[in-house]
Amino acid sequence: MNNYMSSLFTEQPNPNNNFFLIAGPCVVENDQMVGEIAEKINNICKKLQIPFIFKASYRKANRTSGSSFTGIGDQKALEFIQAAGKQYKIPTTTDVHAAHETTMAAQYVDILQIPAFLCRQTDLLLAAAATNKIVNVKKGQFVSGQAMKFAVDKIKQAGNERIWLTERGNSFGYQDLIVDYRNITWMKEHQVPVIMDCTHSLQQPNQTSGVTGGNPQLIETIAKAAIATGADGLFIETHPNPSVAKSDGANMLQIDLLEPLLEKLVKIRASIL
Repeated sequence: MNNYMSSLFTEQPNPNNNFFLIAGPCVVENDQMVGEIAEKINNICKKLQIPFIFKASYRKANRTSGSSFTGIGDQKALEFIQAAGKQYKIPTTTDVHAAHETTMAAQYVDILQIPAFLCRQTDLLLAAAATNKIVNVKKGQFVSGQAMKFAVDKIKQAGNERIWLTERGNSFGYQDLIVDYRNITWMKEHQVPVIMDCTHSLQQPNQTSGVTGGNPQLIETIAKAAIATGADGLFIETHPNPSVAKSDGANMLQIDLLEPLLEKLVKIRASIL
């Protein structure tokens, strides 16, 4: 683990060299939900000695339907994310959608996430780099692992070496994604930590209903393969009751299933070290 990652997880020692976990709800729905989910995941990760980063979107800018839920208000949602981080002494992350949002979000979280559809937006990457926060760029559904070199180069040229890359599948036809695990190897060649997004990679976009579908029953399969192929971290969106979640419920993991899944993944990780 490099120096900036070690400093990020100062409150979460990692003697077993486990993968790290980015997890939380898709979007902030209310303060109670944020606190409950952060506490539950934190307790599980402490037990299994998995470094944990709490994730929640303060706003959903990319929705299929104009009537879909987008958020409770940017500042309010960011304050709830920040409060969870402080209460449980865990790093936090959220996604940003435009260059002018980066400075605002950087006041509340430790890591700025660049959505997959925006991974080539130069002004956004440069603005995120300028905050000197860790910048986690999700690989676009239309981009190869090798081509993510250019996103890495943009951030480095802006003077920020604190870069992560996340695999989340590639477009396959109009309404499905497929994961090519070669991308984990190819992105690790850029000398940055590589994360597998185990939930968004199972989305089924562009449904005629206006609501994205998903295959959450395959989250375990995606996660196991990611650990086996050398992913440094996993990204898993989770919710107490995905069927009533206000965003991405179709591909989130029910939170009661998280601990048994992580127990299996820790064993896989240990077996390949």
